[in-house]
Parts: sequence; structure tokens; C-alpha cells
Amino acid sequence: MKNQTPTARLEARLPPAVMGRLKRAAEIRGRTLTDFVVAAADEAACRAIEETEIIRLSIEGQRQIAAAILNPPAATPALKNAAKRYRKLFGVR
Repeated sequence: MKNQTPTARLEARLPPAVMGRLKRAAEIRGRTLTDFVVAAADEAACRAIEETEIIRLSIEGQRQIAAAILNPPAATPALKNAAKRYRKLFGVR
């Protein structure tokens, strides 16, 4: 017996019109219904995850971040104390 990749099962109840469209689309693509649905669902899942993980900034937001990186504000006393505690705690010079 060959080593098979483990799989999970998903069941869904669909309106007949949706099922018909899925079958037709799978036929057009030359795929099985299962293969078509799995690929389409995976693509949609990847897009949804990407949309939440990527930060999109306006041009003005990009300018503000670039300006803050190129011209950072002076360290406040609280930041200096935090850096001192960090160096002491982690033995960093």
C-alpha cells in the first residue's frame, strides 16, 4: 500500500442552482467536482487570510512611516529607562 496523505472530510448542503454551477464550472475546467471545489475553497481561504495579514497603507500613511523611520523622535525618559532595564535583564551592552 502506498503512503497516502491524510485527508479530512467536509460536507455541505447546497441549493440546486449552486450545485449546478459548480458542476458546470468543474466540467469547463476539466476537473472533478471535488477537485474544483477544494481548489476554489483553498484559493478563497488564502485570499481571506492574506487580506487580514497584509497591512495596506494609503500614500499618506506610507509617507508618515517613512518620515518616522528617517527622522525618529528623540527618546523619552521612559524609553531610556526601558532600554536600560532591557540591557540589564538580558545582559546586552
